[in-house]
Amino acid sequence: MPKLRLLFDWTLYRLALLLAAPLIPLRLLWRGRRERGYWQHWGERLALGSAPAAGALWIHAVSVGEMRAAQPLVDALRAAHPDVPVLFTCMTPTGRATAEALYGAFARIVYLPYDYAGSMRRFMRRVRPRVGILMETELWPNLIHAAARAGVPLMLANARLSERSARGYARLPALTRACLARVDVVAAQTEADAGRLEKLGATSVHVAGNLKFDIAPPAAQLELGAVWKARWGPRPVLLAASTRESEEAPLLRAFAKAAPPEMLLVLAPRHPQRFDEVAGLVEAAGLAYRRRSTLDGELDPQTRVLLGDSLGELFAYYAACDVAFVGGSLAPLGGQNLIEAASVGRPVLVGPHTFNFEEVTRLAIEAGAAVRVNDADDLLANALKLLNDAPTRTRMGEAGLAFAARHRGAAARVAALAPVRALG
Repeated sequence: MPKLRLLFDWTLYRLALLLAAPLIPLRLLWRGRRERGYWQHWGERLALGSAPAAGALWIHAVSVGEMRAAQPLVDALRAAHPDVPVLFTCMTPTGRATAEALYGAFARIVYLPYDYAGSMRRFMRRVRPRVGILMETELWPNLIHAAARAGVPLMLANARLSERSARGYARLPALTRACLARVDVVAAQTEADAGRLEKLGATSVHVAGNLKFDIAPPAAQLELGAVWKARWGPRPVLLAASTRESEEAPLLRAFAKAAPPEMLLVLAPRHPQRFDEVAGLVEAAGLAYRRRSTLDGELDPQTRVLLGDSLGELFAYYAACDVAFVGGSLAPLGGQNLIEAASVGRPVLVGPHTFNFEEVTRLAIEAGAAVRVNDADDLLANALKLLNDAPTRTRMGEAGLAFAARHRGAAARVAALAPVRALG
């Protein structure tokens, strides 16, 4: 019966890939209308073109958040293996741009091929990595199968799995179990993540903590944030960071209704392809605004909203604000990472939907570094309360700094677990 179930799951997966194949070019063309990076490097998505560096430390990070989270681990791995080349794979143009900015000086960066058996076998044959480190939870059956056949050890690093995602993987239980059984090491963020992964079939599971705690706020960005704050003048600043679809419109309505005229809202959408869309929402709300990309000097006191249409400056935005709301959490989208805001010492507000960061959000709230709000109106009410209460802001900021410091050390633990093979 288990073999029949595995055959059934594999058949469903392969059928889904077969049906999706004609749609892939259409999807790339469609997405490329708003994000031109999708029109480039198509050969890499089939493991074609010039071969990446052979015998490398291979790290796969699907997009921006995972690419940033890998940074302290990469530093630790390079210190342990200074003469080994580094290869990054990703899936999105923004992930590639982030990789170029963070690692372009020393690493080769390409798109990961789509999970077709032939492409993955070709990728493994050409790359022959010493190890494959899959950031968070990237379970691609043909990738895992091809790595096992090629003798490439695999690791899930910074692994997390929400209850919702676990239910999704459980729809193909035999295939999920077979994939996880072929992963050599799982470095989970929390005990809860480890338990869910083990229940689905993972072996050699270790609780190593969250790599994002090891990301130190860059001094240059902290200095940039201080410069911005000085240019914006002595006005209270609420940052809405990493906001996503269906969040900005209610937030802007609440801000227009309840915020005093001297208050500045800095709105930094999660996805750059939405910058123009969000600008339209600000205009529809009737609020005077400027774009970060066009601002090079003092900010007009009449400006109510600053649209953060820039990449790679999130720490600077945190440094320049007085209170930070971390988006993806007002709508049922799972939330975003609040560790960065806490590590800069800013009081944090989050919405009701944080299932993708359940444990870290709970710990931050228990530490007194964060407050949960119910909706956009409640967000504005709590932000105004904090902006008028400097001692509470200071207390929450200090709690955030202590919270971030207390949970550091995951990078060294994960690097020590990495099953890097020697090449003959």
